[in-house]
Amino acid sequence: MSSFSRLSALCSDYLHGVDLEPLADAYTFIQDRHAKHIHASGEPYVDHLLEVASTLASMKLDLDTIISGLLHGSIKEEVSTKKELEKLFGPTVANIVDGTTRITNVRYTSQLAHQAENIRKLFIAMGADIRVLLVRLADRLQDMLTLELADEEKQRNMASETMDLYAPLASRLGIDWMKRELEDLAFRYIFPVEYKELTSKLDNSLAQRQAYVEEVIAILQQKLKENDLVPVRVIGRPKHIYSIYKKLIVQNIPLDKVYDKVAFRLILNSVKDCYETLGIIHGEWQPIPSRIKDFISTPKANNYQSLHTTVMGPRRHFIEIQIRTEAMDKVALEGVAAHWAYKEGQKINTSDAKLFRDLKQLVQTLQEVEDSREFLDSVRTELFEPAIYALTPTGEVRELPRGSTPIDFAYSIHTAVGDSCVGATINGHLVQLKYELQNGDVVEIQTSKNQHPKRAWLQFVKTNRAKTRVRHWLRREEKNKALLLGREICERELKRNDLSLKKLIKSGQVKELLKNLGCNSLEDMLAKVGSGIITLQQLVRTFQPEEYQENEEQRGTDELLDTRGKVEELRVVERKGGTIDIDGMDDMLVRVSQCCKPVPGDRILGFITTGRGISIHKEDCVNLRSTDPTRWLAVNWSGSPKSKHRAELFITAENSRNILTEISSTINTDDADIVELNARKTSDNLAALDVIVEVSDLNHLQVLQQHVQQIPEVIDVRRR
Repeated sequence: MSSFSRLSALCSDYLHGVDLEPLADAYTFIQDRHAKHIHASGEPYVDHLLEVASTLASMKLDLDTIISGLLHGSIKEEVSTKKELEKLFGPTVANIVDGTTRITNVRYTSQLAHQAENIRKLFIAMGADIRVLLVRLADRLQDMLTLELADEEKQRNMASETMDLYAPLASRLGIDWMKRELEDLAFRYIFPVEYKELTSKLDNSLAQRQAYVEEVIAILQQKLKENDLVPVRVIGRPKHIYSIYKKLIVQNIPLDKVYDKVAFRLILNSVKDCYETLGIIHGEWQPIPSRIKDFISTPKANNYQSLHTTVMGPRRHFIEIQIRTEAMDKVALEGVAAHWAYKEGQKINTSDAKLFRDLKQLVQTLQEVEDSREFLDSVRTELFEPAIYALTPTGEVRELPRGSTPIDFAYSIHTAVGDSCVGATINGHLVQLKYELQNGDVVEIQTSKNQHPKRAWLQFVKTNRAKTRVRHWLRREEKNKALLLGREICERELKRNDLSLKKLIKSGQVKELLKNLGCNSLEDMLAKVGSGIITLQQLVRTFQPEEYQENEEQRGTDELLDTRGKVEELRVVERKGGTIDIDGMDDMLVRVSQCCKPVPGDRILGFITTGRGISIHKEDCVNLRSTDPTRWLAVNWSGSPKSKHRAELFITAENSRNILTEISSTINTDDADIVELNARKTSDNLAALDVIVEVSDLNHLQVLQQHVQQIPEVIDVRRR
């Protein structure tokens, strides 16, 4: 039977009443357009296309998907165009084929960027139609099966991409057989020495393992029969080689210590029978409590359902057993293809709808990552098998990677929930936002309309979705703050020359200004000024006429003679509502200076740094007073009651045994946190302590100073 005849027979077996003439037309098309083309494996390209289509047909997919598999390499300059395919085979096929086509006509600065853009294109296309991914998976499987003839570098690159991207994507769709095969094929080329050694050892023990499988199956069947349970099937199979290799690495053990080299699957008639079977097995063999998992009551995101258990079987060998119904087994093996939503007249079911929704959410999240390296890292992170299953108070399961926190959980529900997360209760107990979630945790997120994402969250959130959302919010806020700062700075400098932004816009002079500064728009200019990309010196030179610039150096010298007068002048020229409010939290644009450590209640000024935003100092800071006053900016505290601020105290005390304890206790009693404490003994046998504390404002700090001063052994308390 020819390859096309075999493909036609596969389709005829399940596509009853479907006109297969378009399939024949597609075959004729590829014979004509790809007659001279050779696949990388050395085989005729048409043979490769037929194998891809046959794989899709064996998964019992719809006709459009199979035709797309036949045509998936056809949108090329010398072959065909999307427009032609649309005319010949319809828009659905044309869109799927276009989605599977790699970017080849654009030159990127690096191989990394090229790979990232091809993956990005795949994700966009699969977000619109999941069949794009199914075709690409079948294509990659065939490429891996014929990879032996490629050079070593290509083998390693393709195998790594398969392990990092395509195998996890197959797992996301629940296509277990394809995931296992892709992993084993990739393992062969990523670790060729280990693959050969492990394969050889497993081959040598094949007869022994087969005898053990038959022994266990006989025991299982007998025990089920004794309890009046008739299984549909009892299957024992060797575990795939990559899963065994992972166990060797993780547990750091030799192969002869891996006892569960085989896995058993029991197919029962009903859910009730499944749970009864689990009890029977645990009655016969000792179970490993940490390895019992119930995916029937709480299915995985890819709709997988099964009971898992590992028991101590005959001769104290570990046995892994999966128990499920016939319908569950079909989904476990075929995933989304088990009840394909695109079949004629079939409505999408609830579980498939959730799977597609989750994949689209994944696509949307990854689209917001611009940097190529960060994008590829995010793809790998998001596609790893989830290790944590946590629940909402209503029982909805959330799958998250190990190490995830309540903030990750909050963002998995909705962006607005994550942005406003202020706390969480786990199993009824209040926990920190850094708490690492555990399997089975019931998580209730607490929110506040006054909360917003913090830069510190990036240090402990795990999921790419959470990281992307936090970064997105911070970038937006930094841009808004940059615009506000830039407008404040520009208006101040313009006012010194009897100008304003409004006058410049009205007169049309703003166009020349933007041109001189290399900006695309007024907003672009204001943001660059606020973020320090355009320095104050550049701004002054652009705003001021030449004759004014000649006297600038002398004028700046004169201003330095009266810095206090400059402070008062700044306060006078402030526009209503134009002063920058800060809350003491460092970010990309506003940083609280560590030389004087101002806290709310201190009189403060902002200093416009070169390329590093605004540095906040106390008005009487020695370092600030030595700078150019033209770069000072009026700022206020925002008055946020929950913000914390660092201050440094220098304490001199008698060198008694308990002085450190007494000082620490007093600080803690006043609800302040000690960030850093350095103590030393002076030459006159006194204790000298430098203490950095976190307080809410100046009043809090002053009360703290008074209480420390009241300790009998303390001689002096001064603020640094």
